[in-house]
Amino acid sequence: MAFIAEKIAYMEASWLAKLQEEFDKPYMKHLEAFLAGEIRLGKEIYPPFELIFNAFCQTPFDQVKVVIMGQDPYHGAGQAHGLSFSVPKGVAQPPSLQNIFKELKDDLGIEPPHHGCLIDWAKRGVLLLNATLTVRSGEPKSHFGQGWETFTDRVIQLLCERKDPIVFILWGKSAAEKFQHIGSHASHHLVLTAAHPSPFSAYTGFFGCKHFSKTNEFLKKVGKQPIDWAIGS
Repeated sequence: MAFIAEKIAYMEASWLAKLQEEFDKPYMKHLEAFLAGEIRLGKEIYPPFELIFNAFCQTPFDQVKVVIMGQDPYHGAGQAHGLSFSVPKGVAQPPSLQNIFKELKDDLGIEPPHHGCLIDWAKRGVLLLNATLTVRSGEPKSHFGQGWETFTDRVIQLLCERKDPIVFILWGKSAAEKFQHIGSHASHHLVLTAAHPSPFSAYTGFFGCKHFSKTNEFLKKVGKQPIDWAIGS
């Protein structure tokens, strides 16, 4: 498992303790072989391999207050950096992210930042998790069905098993379906669902969902510090 084992060195210790055994399972060996095959074929894969587990580096397990589920990483050059919906500073904001910022302003009056990097959220307890952690350049969902979903299912299961309440924000059908078969017994958590923020669906239930304020209301109700959703420059 050297190929992926080298990458888990970038994972924060509390997550690694929870997930270490996953890296020895057959599905992960299949995933490693698949990714190695992609490289042999000269395929460009995003995000850079040292950032595959970035979400787990920025938000330790016991500090997760909120989970925002994405589908798979952005498939354009320079966009993906291991945090769902986020792009590095200096990269243009994708349309879905622009719509997220629009909803944030409408909900809480927070002005959109000039960049699209959501690392501030991650450091404040928002796990920015994609269902699939890699993608082939220019081909969305190209790494679905290869093992990542099993891995991220386990991540969600571990979070659902926490007695400490968490907010799960599920935007779009795929996010809702992924959570449905795992989190059915997680009644002490708050699960928020809405349409995906993509321009194709944002006007059919994403705009006006007020998930940012609803999240903070719940966190205050259970005695937690609300999320500061403002993003610095």
